[in-house]
Amino acid sequence: MNIQYYGDYCFKISTKPAGRATEDVVIWTDLLEKGAGLRAPQGQADLVFLTHGDTEMVKETLKGEPTVIDAPGEYSAKGIAALGFPAFQDTKGGAERGQNTVFVFESEDIHIAFLGAIGHDLSPELLDKLAGIDILFLPVGGADAILPKLAAELARKIEPKVVIPMHYALPGLTLPLESEKAFCEAIGNCPKEALPKLNVKKKDLEGKQLEVILLERGA
Repeated sequence: MNIQYYGDYCFKISTKPAGRATEDVVIWTDLLEKGAGLRAPQGQADLVFLTHGDTEMVKETLKGEPTVIDAPGEYSAKGIAALGFPAFQDTKGGAERGQNTVFVFESEDIHIAFLGAIGHDLSPELLDKLAGIDILFLPVGGADAILPKLAAELARKIEPKVVIPMHYALPGLTLPLESEKAFCEAIGNCPKEALPKLNVKKKDLEGKQLEVILLERGA
C-alpha cells in the first residue's frame, strides 16, 4: 500500500486488494476544494471517499469513472469493503458546519479509519466501531474540525498502530488552521522529519502502537 498526501484532507492511496493481485486500486479522499489555495491534484481514480462536501471536484479533477462513496452505509467496491458512520463537523449535531462521515475500510489486511472533518468527541458506540484500527487518518488543525488537544485524546482512545495527521497549516493553504506542531506537542511522539510518501505492508505494522507519521505534501 502506498499513501501520498496532497494537503488538507486529500490523500491518494494505491493498494492491491485481495483478488486483484496485479491491478492497483487507486483511492482518493476529500479532494481539495476551490479557494483552498492549493492546486487540486489530478489523476486516475477508482474509488473516492468524501466525508463532507459535494462531488463536483471529482468530476473536475479526477480521470476515469470512479465509484464515489459520500454517505454512511455499508459498501463493497473495487475489492474494498467499507463502512461509513454518521458524524458531524461541530459539537451541535451539524447545526453549525454540517454533517461528516467517518469511514472504515480494509485492504491488504490493513484496517484504516478516515475521520474526515470530524468536529466532536467520539461517542462510545462510534469508538467501538473503530476498534482494531491499523492506520488512523486524523484531522489536527482545528477550524472546521477538532482542535489539536482533542485530536491527541482521540488518538489515544482509538489506539491505532499508526496515526497520520491531516488538515493542518501548510504553505499556500488559505484555511485558518493550526500547524501540526500543536498536535505533536499534545501527543508527544511526532517524528522530526516528514516522509515524501508511505509504503506500508501489514507486517510493517507489527509491534507498533500510536506511532505518528508525518507526510510531505505531494506536488
